[in-house]
Amino acid sequence: MPRRPKTPSASPEELAPVAPEILNQFAPDGPLTAADIEAATRRFKKALIERALGAEMSHHLGYAPGTAKPDETANHRNGSSAKTVLTDEGPLPLAIPRDRLGTFEPQLIPKHERRFTGFDDKIIALYARGLTVREIQAFLAEMYAVDVSPELISAVTDAVVTEITDWQTRPLEPMYPVVFFDALRVKIRDEAVVRSKAVYLALAVLPDGTRDILGIWIEQTEGAKFWLKVFTDLKTRGCQDILIAVTDGLKGMREALEAAYPTTTLQTCLVHLIRHSLDFVSWKDRKAAASALRTIYVAPTADAALAALDAFAVGPWGVRFPTIVKAWRAAWDQVIPFFAFPPAVRRVIYTTNALESVNARVRKIIKTRGHFPNDEAATKLIWLALRNITSTWSKAAHDWRAAMNQFAILYEDRFTRSPA
Repeated sequence: MPRRPKTPSASPEELAPVAPEILNQFAPDGPLTAADIEAATRRFKKALIERALGAEMSHHLGYAPGTAKPDETANHRNGSSAKTVLTDEGPLPLAIPRDRLGTFEPQLIPKHERRFTGFDDKIIALYARGLTVREIQAFLAEMYAVDVSPELISAVTDAVVTEITDWQTRPLEPMYPVVFFDALRVKIRDEAVVRSKAVYLALAVLPDGTRDILGIWIEQTEGAKFWLKVFTDLKTRGCQDILIAVTDGLKGMREALEAAYPTTTLQTCLVHLIRHSLDFVSWKDRKAAASALRTIYVAPTADAALAALDAFAVGPWGVRFPTIVKAWRAAWDQVIPFFAFPPAVRRVIYTTNALESVNARVRKIIKTRGHFPNDEAATKLIWLALRNITSTWSKAAHDWRAAMNQFAILYEDRFTRSPA
């Protein structure tokens, strides 16, 4: 008897890779059981679906919860009804919002629909990865055959604005040993004109060595008035002391810092200063010039560093490139604080690379955007990107223990640690 030919097994569907930062939001590193994964997935999906349905209701009514109802609108929210939908992970209980007139027709989970087959937790995650509203609309149509309006996608992503406001006004620690300030440039439409604006970030090192982003501020031009507003914001939220502020020559920073935090040490980023110095040097000479500059910033004391700078100035590199010497002398007042600290602290304040790394990852996400329609749209995407980036920040900085002990010795009562 001839054998029946084997039916070739169907190859599994090829799935698009999921970015690690998305996984880290609801599946932290470490051993997980199958039940843990299922429970985390169900909780995340339920919260996101209900938030999206709430955004749909706001879009339907024309106003958000907690805001005044327009005079021309007779309809309003009328609680919610319980509904269980079937998903690939099993039944999922949901609270479906209702309106007083009964005219609300959810698009995410239509009336009488008992199976969640298309639109899921992708909108916020896709937006956080830098996709535009139109790109998200096309993705959902292609992947799930769901026709979702751009207005609805905007409404769903706008649901995070309240979270951003809460984050931007949250209480801060009373003291931060080190705060790094830096900026990145984005294009934002302002009064019908696309302008280049600076997005300023403040990355703080806490007394226990962990890191935190303190806030996002958008401004077209920087100056003492702007920085005083930033420092006033930090003080209002509870930050009463900053031991060391590290910047890259931001305009107006010194004047505002002296007014708001007069005892704070302002330190220039030495890596930025070195890079700026090497901009004047040809590629073939940069390694040798960098080696000559190293004698300055590895000096044990400020006096030794100044002597090394004087020697550099009259040496072959200083004679060939007097602009390097001029740049170092112009920034010297903000360079010399560095030499008063022991090596453990120097390693922490030597560079703003930690914040530059954050900015680089944010730039990668926003690079596909031509420009943002307003400041709020830029803040929304940058905040979502930062939420993904910082989700893995749980460990203290490298060698922080030695630096912490030095901070406690140098600053005594000013170096306080929050109670556990």
